[in-house]
Amino acid sequence: MKTLSRLSKGFFYLLLLPAVLVVCGWQGWSWWSWANAPAASAASAAPSADSASANPIRIQIPEGATAEQIGQDLATAGVIRSLTAWNLWTKLQTLQNREGSFQAGTYELSPAEPMENIANQIWQGKVMQSSFTIPEGWSVQQMAEYFAGQGYFTEEAFKEAAKQIPRDQHPWLPEAISTLEGFLYPDTYKFAGKLTPELAISQMLDRFQEVALPVYEQGKATSPYSLLEWATLSSIVEKEAVVSDERPQIASVFAKRLRQGMPLGSDPTVEYVLGIRQTPDQPLTWAQVDTPSPYNTYKNPGLPPGPIASPGVASLTASLNPGETEYLYFVARYDGTHVFSKTLAEHEAAQNSIHDGREAAQPSTSP
Repeated sequence: MKTLSRLSKGFFYLLLLPAVLVVCGWQGWSWWSWANAPAASAASAAPSADSASANPIRIQIPEGATAEQIGQDLATAGVIRSLTAWNLWTKLQTLQNREGSFQAGTYELSPAEPMENIANQIWQGKVMQSSFTIPEGWSVQQMAEYFAGQGYFTEEAFKEAAKQIPRDQHPWLPEAISTLEGFLYPDTYKFAGKLTPELAISQMLDRFQEVALPVYEQGKATSPYSLLEWATLSSIVEKEAVVSDERPQIASVFAKRLRQGMPLGSDPTVEYVLGIRQTPDQPLTWAQVDTPSPYNTYKNPGLPPGPIASPGVASLTASLNPGETEYLYFVARYDGTHVFSKTLAEHEAAQNSIHDGREAAQPSTSP
C-alpha cells in the first residue's frame, strides 16, 4: 500500500509539472513583456500622468561607454523601465555573436518605444539629426553671428575657418580669393553629432559645387565673367533684389554699367564695407558713401575684389548672361520694388518723388 501511495504521489507530481512550467513561463513572459514595454506606458496608464512623459528625450552616449553604463543612463533618464532587462538583451547579442556594438553620439529616444527598439537604435548608430539654415544674401559675418547665437561655436572660429581655402577638396575655387565669401551656398543643412566650422563650411561648399557650378558650366561659354566675377556680381544682385521678378533687370543694369565703364553705385557694397544695414529711417549718408574701399562701388568702377554675400541660384542664373536693357539706373521704393530709369535726370526725378512721398506719409510732429 505504501508503494502504491508513492506511485500515486509521483503520478500526481507528474501531472502537476506541466502546470508549474506553464505558470513559470507565463510569469517569465509577463516580466519580460513588462520590462520591454515602453517606459511611458506606466505613466500613460495613470490618469494623473504627465502627457509629456512620452516626448523624445535627448541622450548623449559618450565614446567608450559600456553597455551597462548606457543602460543606467537610459534608466535614470526614464527612457527604459528595467536595467535588468537591458543587461539581458545586451548579453543575448553577445551570445548570438551579433556584429557591431553600441554607437556613441546624440540620440533622441522616446519612452513610448519598446526597449528593444531603443537598443537597436543605439546599436545601429541612428543618432539624432540637427539642422542649420543659411538664408540667401547672408555674408560670412552674418553666418558667424548666427552660429554663435545658436551655441555651435564662436564667431571668430567660423570667420577664421572661412579664410582657409580647401582647394585640395574643391579645386574649382578661384585662385585670387582670400576668403570663402560668396561660395558658401545658402540652404538648410542637416548634420549628426557635433557641428564644427569645418563641417558647416564643407557642406556649404559641397552644395555650391552641386547646385551653382553646373549653372556656370552650362553658360560660361557665352558669359563675359570668370567664376569669381560671376559670384561677385551675383552677390550684389542678391543684396539689391527683393522682388524675384526684378533680378534679371537689376543684373542687366549692372552688366550695362560694367560694359560702359560706369561705377555700379550699389548701396549694399558700402554696407558691406561698413558692416551695417541701412533702413528707410536711417539711409546711408554722403560721408558713408564716400568711404574709401576697393569694395565701394560708388568710388570704384567695375566689380569689387570679391563677393559681398552668398547668392542663391536665382541671382546666379540671372547674373550669368544678363540680357540687354534700356535702363542705366534704378532706385528702391520702400515696398521692395525699384524704379528703373534710362537717364540720370529721370533717375534723380524718381529719387525725389520717392523721398517726397515718404516724407508726406510720415505723421506730422507739429502742434
